[in-house]
Amino acid sequence: MIDQLYRKAVLTVSGQKAVEKIVRSRGWSVAQRFVAGESIQTALDAVKELEKDGILSNLDLLGEFIDSPEKCNAFADNVLNLMDAAHAQGITPYVSVKLSSVGQGQTVDGEDLGLTNARRIVGRAKQYGGFVCLDMEDHPRVDITLAQLRTLTGEFGREHVGSVLQSYLYRSEADRAALDDLHPNLRIVKGAYLEPETVAMPVKADVDASYRKLVYAHMKAGNYVNVATHDESIIRDVQHFVLANGISKDAFEFQMLYGIRRDLQKNLAAQGYRVRAYIPYGRDWYAYFSRRIAERPANVMFVLRGMVRG
Repeated sequence: MIDQLYRKAVLTVSGQKAVEKIVRSRGWSVAQRFVAGESIQTALDAVKELEKDGILSNLDLLGEFIDSPEKCNAFADNVLNLMDAAHAQGITPYVSVKLSSVGQGQTVDGEDLGLTNARRIVGRAKQYGGFVCLDMEDHPRVDITLAQLRTLTGEFGREHVGSVLQSYLYRSEADRAALDDLHPNLRIVKGAYLEPETVAMPVKADVDASYRKLVYAHMKAGNYVNVATHDESIIRDVQHFVLANGISKDAFEFQMLYGIRRDLQKNLAAQGYRVRAYIPYGRDWYAYFSRRIAERPANVMFVLRGMVRG
């Protein structure tokens, strides 16, 4: 409950325009710990640096809840440019996309613009042998995102598109089971949005238990799982689970955030596990940065010290 109250307080304060103005003006030097610059090239440089330690990458151009079709199409074009640049530099593109940033919920020519643009993006990823993860956002978008995952999987194959389930949502266990016919590639996360207690678990222990249940169930169903957590107790439990159940290291991977626990990422990679870092980049970094701060009280002190020094 304390964790939920802390996250709610931070996300509420960060949503105030005056706070956003201050952090944007003085917080970029601190945000760079979590964000790989503002350009495609700075993001690709981060990919190459991680590759030296055997760590794979998941690139994310930051931006969400974009409100005009023109801006949504431009955002999709930028994601295509990212994949083109990655391919040109010998990097197989693996990207995450928030469908709200490419028009989900906006109808153009009789079709959801988010689905139209997602087709463009996943099609380009398939051309390069890459992969697109449809990021999950706040709970009102779960149904449409999973429906669009089903459509895109049918058109492009599960080798090139997947999505995310959030363990703090009560509905996620049923959502996972309902997707089993697709055998989808899913990233399992705890959840970072400010959600009402009617839809999201307020107690950390319950969220953690739900997380383990989702990972284990998806593995036992023979599906590829992205275990996206820095929680070392969960990581240890997953390691024990796969050994006990004879699950290959090729059937899952650990995913972590850029700039957080690089030591743990390197250690797991050295043990032969597949490890992938989620690398966000771009000018629209504030919302993402706020959610990272909301995850741990220690992050607030880190930011305040950095802003004072800046």
